[in-house]
Amino acid sequence: MGKVRYIETLRPKTTSQARAVPIIYLDHAATTPMLAPAREAWLEGAAIWANPSSPHAPGRAARAALEDARARVKTALGWEGEVLFTSGASEALAIGLGRAKAQRRLVSAVEHDAVFRAAPDAEVLPVVEGEVDLRALVDALAQPGRAVAAVQSINSETGTVLLPCGTSPVAAQVREAGGLLLADCSQSAGKAPLPDADLIVVSAHKLGGPVGIGALLVRDFAMLEPSGGQERGYRAGTENLPAVLAFAAALEAGGIENWATSAEQRLGFRSRLQAHGEVLQPGVQCSHIFAVAAPKMSATAMLIRMDGLGFAISAGSACSSGTLKQSRVLQGFGIDADLAKRTVRVSMGWSTTPQDLDAFADAWAKVNA
Repeated sequence: MGKVRYIETLRPKTTSQARAVPIIYLDHAATTPMLAPAREAWLEGAAIWANPSSPHAPGRAARAALEDARARVKTALGWEGEVLFTSGASEALAIGLGRAKAQRRLVSAVEHDAVFRAAPDAEVLPVVEGEVDLRALVDALAQPGRAVAAVQSINSETGTVLLPCGTSPVAAQVREAGGLLLADCSQSAGKAPLPDADLIVVSAHKLGGPVGIGALLVRDFAMLEPSGGQERGYRAGTENLPAVLAFAAALEAGGIENWATSAEQRLGFRSRLQAHGEVLQPGVQCSHIFAVAAPKMSATAMLIRMDGLGFAISAGSACSSGTLKQSRVLQGFGIDADLAKRTVRVSMGWSTTPQDLDAFADAWAKVNA
């Protein structure tokens, strides 16, 4: 079964006592374990305790480390614009959508809940056959007032690629209309080159960095309204220097090409799941996030069953999966309600091994035989 990870849990025997239970973790789209270089960088950063905004020598040393990390993040991501460090993707989305110099907000129907919280009054763009409806986008962009459009690069529940690397029809239409494109790259940054966008959201804990740190990449600060405070005046709060250093180290440790599994192995795994269920493929798919529907069992029952067998998976975004409501994202992709109720998410990361995939595929086949 490859390298076994353990968690402590209470399992009653004659008395309640803790024992180690082997867990194969396949919920990397929710969060992924920290890479060793990131942990080491975090500890090193903890020793640089001064406030980077302080003018004295310790503060200047902290500032130097912060700016060095900022440059390293830009280099690792191949980004030539600006980088604002935030507390995570949700704050980056709130800044990008809340302070973009635009009068209107457009969001695709399958965006993460954090996007809808950041722009509750946004106009919703339908998704057709796994792609943002270009006709609807063009019509929305033609309305009075400059618009900022938010689109995920890779959908967090289905692995559907909405914004491919480099240029895309969506980016071309937004740019032609004089608007701004915000790309939520939480599930793609560190795994694929960035798409062509004006504002890009990155989350460190999705790529092997720590929780509580992210970034908003900004092509030009002229696109944002400043708010005062730190980070060039665009985000208030003392920078989390240990997390920033760990973020940079995680990016430099390498991307999906360094994972323990190859794309071919992950796609072969998808085929094995398809043999005893239905892998949802509403559009072009990535190789590390799969939404798969069980033939008969509900998603909730499947989660409980697989958890009991030692597998950690989810039923969609971690921020909303605990609600047990029908997935708004799957609905936005046009997935049948009955199929959506039976759909779980299996997502892989740097620590996933071929043995992990084999073990899960075997268990999935037996449960759904």
